[in-house]
Formats: sequence, C-alpha cells, structure tokens
Amino acid sequence: MKWRLALLLVGSLVLAGCGKVNQENYSRLKAGQTKAEVEQILGAPTECAGALGVTTCTWGDRGSFISVQYLNDKVAMFAGQGLR
Repeated sequence: MKWRLALLLVGSLVLAGCGKVNQENYSRLKAGQTKAEVEQILGAPTECAGALGVTTCTWGDRGSFISVQYLNDKVAMFAGQGLR
C-alpha cells in the first residue's frame, strides 16, 4: 500500500512540473533573461547540458517541451514544441 501512495505522489509531482510547459509561459521568455528569471517562470529544468560557454536546458518531454540556450547565463535563443 505504501508503494502505491509513493507512486501516486511521484506521478502528481511529474504532472505538476509539466504544467508550466505551456504557450503562456513560453510567451513570457525573452532574450537576455537570466537563468534565475527563466526558472521563476518554468521551474527547474528537466535536463541541462553545456559546452564552450553555451548551456542548453529543456523543460518537458518529447511531446511538449521548451528548450532554452544560454550564453554566459543569459538567454540567447529558445524554442518550443507541442505547447498548448
């Protein structure tokens, strides 16, 4: 029974995190914003990777995501797919 409660809790957290990956929040993103400003809008990223001073962070999953590229910790470019 405890594992069912844990599974329900994890599932709820995953769905709550995906709720910020939407067209409204995508529209709030602007070039030049800091990582902290973006995370205020979208929450913690699903994953980040970087090389040579460029970091790319992604929120969401394959079907619906927002991807942000940072140069020196400021938004350089961003893209989204499957947003509602």
